[in-house]
Amino acid sequence: MTKIRLFDVFRQCKNNGLATQARTVFKLIPFVQTVCNKSSYLLAKLTMRKLISLLPMTAIAISSLAQSSVDNSGGKKDSSAVVKEIADSLRMAHLFAIEQFPYVKGSKFSGAIPITGVTERPDPDQDYKLLFEVGIKNPDSLARNINMSLDEVARILNLHVASGISPKRIFPVIIVHGYALDVILNDQAYQKKYKINNPNLKLIKDLEGAGAKFIVCGQAMSFFDVAREEILPEIKISLTAQTVLSNYQNKGYVLYSIDPDK
Repeated sequence: MTKIRLFDVFRQCKNNGLATQARTVFKLIPFVQTVCNKSSYLLAKLTMRKLISLLPMTAIAISSLAQSSVDNSGGKKDSSAVVKEIADSLRMAHLFAIEQFPYVKGSKFSGAIPITGVTERPDPDQDYKLLFEVGIKNPDSLARNINMSLDEVARILNLHVASGISPKRIFPVIIVHGYALDVILNDQAYQKKYKINNPNLKLIKDLEGAGAKFIVCGQAMSFFDVAREEILPEIKISLTAQTVLSNYQNKGYVLYSIDPDK
């Protein structure tokens, strides 16, 4: 394995204002250099277990160290690339540790990162009517995860509240159509399709509890052969998503067409 210059990781963390992560990396230097100098991957894994038990915060970054030093073709990666990967992993771990969920909590990607020195703020005294178009499903391999589009809805709402807007001033409407119908299936229908319970139900319940309204496209239900009894009973049904989009925008709602890949 390529010897990793963890002093470079330490320097990157320190230069980026990640003092806690920098101190953690400094403590890890003698341990991880041992891992990187081992010719046996098994020994490296055993050493990493010790690291993980000592420092849970950096478990993700350190457990991937051995793998990250080898590229997809089996060759060795440049050490500077591995250093950057480790520093990036530590930076993301830090962000996930400080993120906030002032409205609802979805996955770890749905939070708001606190920012200091903000000079542009939204008007807290006006209503925020938000229309979310959710039409994308997760790949089947991620069927046990919260739908990425629905998770993005949660993130946008958390960002509004984190910006100083009262939840009482936020009026979310979520129109579900197309391939995203899986999001609103009840557990029985989701089990039939994926052999697991629907992972979106808690987030949907939390969103509804915070005032969100869910509507499903009747055209999509017909095309994808989804029966009324297969979806959650509280979901409203529209003849088509298209009139929901035009109707609510005419009422002053701001449209968010959610595409996690953009």
